[in-house]
Amino acid sequence: MRPTIYDIAERAEVSIATVSKVINNKGKIGEKTKQRVLAIMDELDYQPSTVASALTGKQTNTIGLLVPDIANSFFAELARSVEDTGHAGGFNVVICNTDNNPEKEIQYLWWLNQKRVDGIILGTGIQNTKALQDFMKQNIPLALVARDASEINVDTVLVDDYRGGYAATKHLLEAGHTRIAFVVGEMNNSSDTERLKGFYEAYDEHGVSREKAVLVKDNHSIDDAKKSMLETLRSTPDITAVFALNDFLAIGCIQAGKEAGRRVPEDLSVVGFDDTFIATLSDPPLTTVAQPILEMGRLVTQMLVDRIGGKNETTRTVILNPELHVRKTTAGIKEAERDVTSS
Repeated sequence: MRPTIYDIAERAEVSIATVSKVINNKGKIGEKTKQRVLAIMDELDYQPSTVASALTGKQTNTIGLLVPDIANSFFAELARSVEDTGHAGGFNVVICNTDNNPEKEIQYLWWLNQKRVDGIILGTGIQNTKALQDFMKQNIPLALVARDASEINVDTVLVDDYRGGYAATKHLLEAGHTRIAFVVGEMNNSSDTERLKGFYEAYDEHGVSREKAVLVKDNHSIDDAKKSMLETLRSTPDITAVFALNDFLAIGCIQAGKEAGRRVPEDLSVVGFDDTFIATLSDPPLTTVAQPILEMGRLVTQMLVDRIGGKNETTRTVILNPELHVRKTTAGIKEAERDVTSS
């Protein structure tokens, strides 16, 4: 049977209140008494209950992190940054994978509430805004990362998705591509919609009709992107370039191009978004819009920890700039035509 605070108090011949002061390092207590209590705790291998601490109004030093898909390398790298920053600040991190499922999102929020976490980072766009607003009545500190939600007032860390979408599309348009496929998910969060706005803005500024663009929706995995892009290349064979919502989807598009007999980048240029580790492992290496993932995780975690500690009075929104990294999956139309002619 696990030892309790009562066992420690009895062995040390002190009150429960004294043991509590030692555990929480609060209140006046003699050094000899403190060391005796600590020695007995060590002898009995006593571990304070975080749940019991929460029930008495104390912190559990635990943060919850909701992500839509931990298999996506962006969220895996983000989770690592959150965990590293949280650990450095004395917090444990519980990661919840929602699978882009609105019901799981809300279920996890209430589960984390039951576990008495000190705060929650949302890396997933909560689709049920009414349920989220109801949850906020629990007064648990929340922070958003890589997602925006104008209907709630919380600390937020974002990348400028609009600028990233614009930069990727501008790169392709200036290379001579006009028939570009934009491969996305369900368009149900701010990241998707802002990148689409940037995509179309680049078309407008270059005087190219938006009707030239092809929107390919409902993609959540490499296989999804591969299947949908194969169908799109067959139905719309004059597509010469692809802008994918993230690096995972971009990899699926490269696979689709190869299966359809399209060389990358000679016959099909591909641009991703995120610049995760798979971008450099891709064959050929992927041109992509880089997000400062580690910095995003560090900032949002520190903002939440400050909020938990009562250091922040007003909410903050930090918007970081993305950067286009040009590698080997994009080429100009003229260059591509010259390569085809000489082959």
